[in-house]
Amino acid sequence: MRYFYPFSPPVYRPQPMRYVEPYYPVFPYSKSYNYYANYYRGSWTPLSWVEQYNYAFSGPANSANVALTFDDGPDATFTPQILDKLKKYGVKATFFLLGENMEKYPDLVRRIVAEGHVIGNHTYSHPNITTLSDQEFVAEMKKTDDLIFKMAGYRPRFFRPTYGAIDENKLRWATNQNMMVIQWTIDTLDWEGRSAEQINQMVNGNILPGSIILQHNADGVPLQGSVDSLDLFIPALLQKGTRFVTLPQMFGLPKDR
Repeated sequence: MRYFYPFSPPVYRPQPMRYVEPYYPVFPYSKSYNYYANYYRGSWTPLSWVEQYNYAFSGPANSANVALTFDDGPDATFTPQILDKLKKYGVKATFFLLGENMEKYPDLVRRIVAEGHVIGNHTYSHPNITTLSDQEFVAEMKKTDDLIFKMAGYRPRFFRPTYGAIDENKLRWATNQNMMVIQWTIDTLDWEGRSAEQINQMVNGNILPGSIILQHNADGVPLQGSVDSLDLFIPALLQKGTRFVTLPQMFGLPKDR
């Protein structure tokens, strides 16, 4: 991959963490703060876009449904563990995969599909798509789209932009392709190497009906705490009557287009 989490652009948190932490943007280094604050926060997507395009940060708030989502996989270390834990609890999730990692681990892609999970497009090489031309962006998308079709048997409806960054032209293109662009409600910040208990507290302290939880499965990132947190918050939320659903189930849409 062409990025490393400690040096990535900031992760956008679409709603304040209510109980665990105060609201603040995430910037790895203070010297980058002003640039990224202006570029990503000050000009971030207008609220009206959720009405104009196929675009969402959460699901319906009048049900007990919650969606687990995993970005950047598959990988050889964490993806098998995640799949084992999801199987243990009978939970289905949505995996936003990178095309270049699908090529590395095709057997894991097939396992994700065989075990009833849903695959979404997360670009081929994890670029910041706001820096790409429209043509470069479409090439990234179509390359991964073709890989998903080859390995999973469908062209995915769901797309998550890398870093949560997207501009209107690319959002319009995705909508015209009958895709659904998905952000998130709870960012676990697991790529920071957070412990299982920290992630458990973040999820349980901020969960709402319709929440979309963001976690990762990627090579070279300290994600064991993220994996282990599944054993904490999944049973706790199930006990409270939470239903873990895939994004197609949450939005009442097919997984393909």
